[in-house]
Order: sequence, then structure tokens, then C-alpha cells
Amino acid sequence: MDFAFDARTEELRARLLAFMDEYVYPAEQVVHEQRAGLASPWQTPPAVEELKAEARRQGLWNLFLPDAEHGAGLTNLQYAPLAEITGRSPQLAPTATNCAAPDTGNMEVLAQFGTEAQKKQWLEPLLAGEIRSAFAMTEPEVASSDATNITTHIERDGDEYVVTGRKWYISGAMNPDCKIFIVMGKTDPDGADIRRQQSMVLVPRDTPGVTVVRGMQVFGYEDHWHGGHAEVVFDHARVPVSNLVGEEGGGFAIAQARLGPGRIHHCMRLIGMAERAIELMCRRAVSRTAFGKPLGQQGVVQNWIADARVAVEQLRLLVLKTAWMMDTVGNRGAHTEIQAIKIATPRTVVGILDRAVQLYGAGGVSQDFPLAELYAGARTLMLADGPDEVHQRSLARRELKRYL
Repeated sequence: MDFAFDARTEELRARLLAFMDEYVYPAEQVVHEQRAGLASPWQTPPAVEELKAEARRQGLWNLFLPDAEHGAGLTNLQYAPLAEITGRSPQLAPTATNCAAPDTGNMEVLAQFGTEAQKKQWLEPLLAGEIRSAFAMTEPEVASSDATNITTHIERDGDEYVVTGRKWYISGAMNPDCKIFIVMGKTDPDGADIRRQQSMVLVPRDTPGVTVVRGMQVFGYEDHWHGGHAEVVFDHARVPVSNLVGEEGGGFAIAQARLGPGRIHHCMRLIGMAERAIELMCRRAVSRTAFGKPLGQQGVVQNWIADARVAVEQLRLLVLKTAWMMDTVGNRGAHTEIQAIKIATPRTVVGILDRAVQLYGAGGVSQDFPLAELYAGARTLMLADGPDEVHQRSLARRELKRYL
């Protein structure tokens, strides 16, 4: 069993680490300051565009996409340590390298299921970082943890589909550069197979009947980095039948194909967030004194740091194993492992960040350090891409099945 990264991964890791040190970390505060001066808080600060240009110049671009024709052609195992590095600055680095959700998942959907015309119109500008996109699935009026509950209607009318429904927490939709929605709704609401009732269609943002109602907050944050999370109304929005993604009734399967890689990408970045938290904890512990000695000499603080290191090493190995399985036996074959990391990683990283906040005291909940925002993001991932309890239920059933 070989735990070493291959030569290409090591080379990309070195370049990406240098890019983070030289460009990304110094830009974090600059972007905060620039955003305050923008006409709209949802606009992209100039420093972000500069980071994107530099990342592309250095070949640190579209690293997530295993399709060599459109992306870097990396395996999941090769991409995992790179996503971990960008996770250390989740607000900036994924966007800078064109590896930010929800665009990553949308590009994967278009690359795998899109027609040549759809790829030309939407995938190519997304790959170039010229536009952003959103994935409209979650709804406010149903328990969206069960995707079969979705009530948005996609009705065929001649050569058009008519889309009617309300969505919320649609990531990226507040960004003015968001030009296209992938919308999931029901084309056959009364169909016998509840997993064949849904379809996906491409709805341009400027389609009549599409209204971005408001930005939804996340623990009080507007999450500008992500392009916000919007409530969106589709009121008889009409699009050509050619905007169907895949086939009618294929929406549920496409969603599952999209969410598998998305889940492991989130977990990869979460490990980077945990590493950033450990670094911040250690720096604080050796620079602050309480009750006559440095915090780093307080037993409880030492326990927090030691436990965090053990937990991160465990999680990393599980995520790497999952990435390897996805590469070797496919997403279906790695289903149990994907669910395991989706349950374990956000929960564990939230705990590490919570201890880091505690160590920083008032500073930990302030805007002067990244911990509070990192905590909000990690805690949200216990809900995103399926809440923990749904994955626990499914994983437990699979385990029990062997004994029935």
C-alpha cells in the first residue's frame, strides 16, 4: 500500500501552495475592502478577477474536471490534495481556480449529459470563467431532503417547456455573472416511478418569468463569495424543448450523478478548512498568555490541538480512500464511502472550528479572523447535498441488509 502522491500531483501541489502563499492569502483582506466599495455587494471584486487570471496563467484552472478534453484530466485521487489546499481559503481559492460550487457540478452535468449545442452555449463560457451558474433544486415549501417531494412543474407546451415553481438557497444566483440555471422539476408528477417524475432544464437568468426575489443569509452571512444563496421564482418561464438536459424523467439520476463528486469535493475542502483552523489555533496558543503561562501550555488547549490533528489525519485517509474507490469502481461502487465521508467530515470539522473559536475568544466570533465564517460554512455542509440523517439512514440500511 503506497501512501505517496504521484509525480503530477506533487508538482501541482507545489505550484498551488506557492500560489496560495503569494496571491490568495494576501488577497483575502484586499477583497473584503474592495467589496465594501462596490455598487452591489454581489459584484465580483477586481482582486478576484486578478486571481483568476493569474491562476489560469499558471495552469491552475479547472482542476476538478476529470474530462481531459475540458478540464485538467485529474483523477479524484489526484484532485483530493489540491482541493484540500484550496479549502484553506474557501472563499477565494476555489473561485480563483474555477473550481467553485455550484459551477463545478453544473459543468460536470453539462459535460456528461449536455448536447453539443448546450456545451457550446453554456459549458464553454463556464470553463473559461466568463459566466457563473446556479443549480435550482431545493424548495422552501417541501422537505427537500427527499428530492421526490419537489413540486416545481416543467410542463411541455408544443416546442417549449413551461417552468413554474419556487426555489430557495440557490447558490450563486445573486451574482450578476450568473447567466444560467439548471432547474429540477417534475415533468410527470403522477408517474408510477417516483424517481422518473423529475427532469432538468436549462433556464437562462434573463428568461421572462424568472425573478430572483432575495438573497438568503447563512447564519447571518450573505455569503458573497459563493455568489449568495437566492430565493428564485419561476412564473410560467418558457424555454425551448432543446433546453432539456438528458432525457425526460432523468432528472433524479442526473442529480445523483452530480451530487456524488460534489460531496467528496466538499469533504476535500473541509479538510483544508480544518488545517487552517489548526494552524490558527497553534499560532494563537504560542502568542497569548493566560494565568501566568502561554495558552499552548494549558492542558485543555493541548488536548484540543492533539485531538484535532488525530481527527484530520483520520478524515484525510477516509477521503483519499473514497477518491480511490470512485476512480477504480465508480461512484456507485463507492456509495458507502461517499456517505461515510459526508457524515463524518462536516461534523468533525465543525467540532475543530468550534474549539478554535473558543481559543480565540471574542476574536473567534468576530470579522477580524476567518473562523466564524469558516464555521458557518462547515455547519451548512451538514445540510447541503443531503442532510446527515438521510445519509445515515441509507448507510445503515445497506449495512443491515447483509444480515437480513
